[in-house]
Amino acid sequence: MKAVVIGGGLGGLAAALRLKARGWDVAVCEANPTLGGKMNRWSRDGLVFDTGPSLITMPHVFRELYEALGERMDDHVSFVRVHPFAEYRFGSGARVVCPAGMDEWRSVVREIEPGDVRGIDRLHEIGRKVYELSARTFFRRSPFSPPSWRELPALRFLPLRGAWGNYARTVEQHVRNPLLRMIYHRYATYVGSSPYCCPATLLVIPYIEQAFGAWHARGGLYSIVESLTRLAAARGVELRTSARVVAIERNRKRATGVLVDDATRIAADAVIMNGDSETMPELVGGKAAIDPASRSMSGVVLLCRRTELPLRAHHTVVFSDNYSAEFEQLMGCRAFPNDPTVYISAPRVSEPSASTGVFVMANAPATAEDWGARELDVAIAGVSRRLRAGGIVLDRADVLDVWYPGRFAQSYFAPFGSIYGANSHGWRNAFFRTPNRSRELRGLYFVGGSSHPGGGTPTVLLSARITADLVDRDARA
Repeated sequence: MKAVVIGGGLGGLAAALRLKARGWDVAVCEANPTLGGKMNRWSRDGLVFDTGPSLITMPHVFRELYEALGERMDDHVSFVRVHPFAEYRFGSGARVVCPAGMDEWRSVVREIEPGDVRGIDRLHEIGRKVYELSARTFFRRSPFSPPSWRELPALRFLPLRGAWGNYARTVEQHVRNPLLRMIYHRYATYVGSSPYCCPATLLVIPYIEQAFGAWHARGGLYSIVESLTRLAAARGVELRTSARVVAIERNRKRATGVLVDDATRIAADAVIMNGDSETMPELVGGKAAIDPASRSMSGVVLLCRRTELPLRAHHTVVFSDNYSAEFEQLMGCRAFPNDPTVYISAPRVSEPSASTGVFVMANAPATAEDWGARELDVAIAGVSRRLRAGGIVLDRADVLDVWYPGRFAQSYFAPFGSIYGANSHGWRNAFFRTPNRSRELRGLYFVGGSSHPGGGTPTVLLSARITADLVDRDARA
């Protein structure tokens, strides 16, 4: 049996390796970085940048992948726990350092607002229930697949209260302090969405971060992809690193293979797409009808030299003065905010390295067509102004490269420059991503952050497990 994966990267390689372990002949076509997912690396002047995720959570999911392949994870990648993992700076001059560990975090909260300790415990309890339910159901199978009788006991973790309302209102119901509210609101941006439009089920994100910790990989997170690439090559997965897929071939209602840009045809019993699932119609000769309002945010990213910035944590977040107004501009007006919140990733703080650069990012609307030189200059000036207000002076001469929605759209085949696929506004968007098996074409499957169970490095690996199980089960039925 033959499978072809469109796009390498974390999800594609994990699915390919799982199928190879089950006796499949597998080819991975990788030329367009979008199809490979967002975990990438960029370098210049001896500096190296992870240009995708900067931390991982749920390291046990990574360990399970290597064990499923008969390997020890520690023989291939080395994870280091990040502590503290974030410092939050506010317009008032206040600073909050977020430690790794719930007991330590409670101590920090108690110093800020003693009455909010019970509130953050309640928020994390909601997140725990969502996680426990998901781990026994949602993370195990494709949506719309019938649950097994073994999953029914998991319903005891169904959070009947608190999880189905609005995210921001739920946070504000339990937390009084405005600084703590902003910290919790920011978690919705992990999936490129607004806390004022998301369901409270996304409280699973802060719960996971505290329950399982924040981790970095020595050598950068891209070292995980490199280790999987080495395993794939050693096990006989065909890696076509210069093959860009231009079409998915089909015979009536069944996918039969792919066509690459050098006119090579690769026949397959299963085609697995690791990319933005909403672009799939273009690969089968149709046209993608994507609503811009349904897309998650994009970003303005500055890749900077390793200067002596006053940073104390792996992540530094400098908040805008008015968070709700910022999101009204981002989502309501679809404009870059006048006063953006700015995020900095400096892995050298937790893993010192002279070759590690500094990653600076502000959220931006997914409006790829609206970005020119003037718009970019205005955005960079806004980022610099906000950093300066937070005590961080960024010299424009230290900026080596700039990414923005138009560039994301062109380089990553990301509609409108959206980084995270569809947004998570509303409970349907948050929990019902594209199923891992196509409903239109038999033999076509999806893996990655835009498909079930959603974005984030551990959930992409869960997506790969679900998809590989479906492919193999369908072929043997």
